[in-house]
Amino acid sequence: MTHSPPVALITGGSRGLGATLATFLGAEGFHLVLTARDPGPLTATATRLRARGVRVEALPGDVAREEDRRRWMEAVGSLGRLDLLVNNASALGPSPRVPLRDLPVESFREILEVNLVGPLRLIQLAHPFLAASHGRIWNISSDAAREGYAGWGGYGGSKAALDLLSKTLAEELRDDGISVVSVDPGDMRTALHQAAYPGESIDDRPLPEVTLPFWAWLLGQPGDRVSGERYRAQGDRWEVRP
Repeated sequence: MTHSPPVALITGGSRGLGATLATFLGAEGFHLVLTARDPGPLTATATRLRARGVRVEALPGDVAREEDRRRWMEAVGSLGRLDLLVNNASALGPSPRVPLRDLPVESFREILEVNLVGPLRLIQLAHPFLAASHGRIWNISSDAAREGYAGWGGYGGSKAALDLLSKTLAEELRDDGISVVSVDPGDMRTALHQAAYPGESIDDRPLPEVTLPFWAWLLGQPGDRVSGERYRAQGDRWEVRP
């Protein structure tokens, strides 16, 4: 009896951490559905992965748009399964960053739509596929969710809410066999981080590949042993439930 390869959907999968995860999961035998707003880098990443023999569906779009989310789910349906949903796409807000007292309400709404509402809606749409495969959800958080960094309030607030959403979903979806974790990947040299510091060098930050040991560890853990946890990808150690 043959089994179809596992499938992962990665939002914000064209560059930075998303592209690093796509490369890692592709090497692990996953078929990939990659999404991003900018079609240029998305096409480049998909082309590179296909040259390595990875099956990739590259679908430009915005996680905040319902029509795009449904289109991505149609692609998942064409592949017949979904084993892993990575909610990686994120919105920083205005650049240069502004304090909360000056953050336009419309900008805050946009941050929430991308960082919180979009991931929840994707989880809702993906639920039948993930329940069928006893799949996994990895929600990408930030240290700004735990610390009150000046100028990071809108972004950090959305990620703090995503952490709580993740913990709640872990309890609600446990009987469906779906595991949910949130992960703070740590400081990295990415486009989003550069946007937070316009005109400054961020060359002292590590590339996203520094997180690869963590993803390899997480993928190897039983879903029910890690579900509900919040991890720091660049932490000294990672633990599972006893």
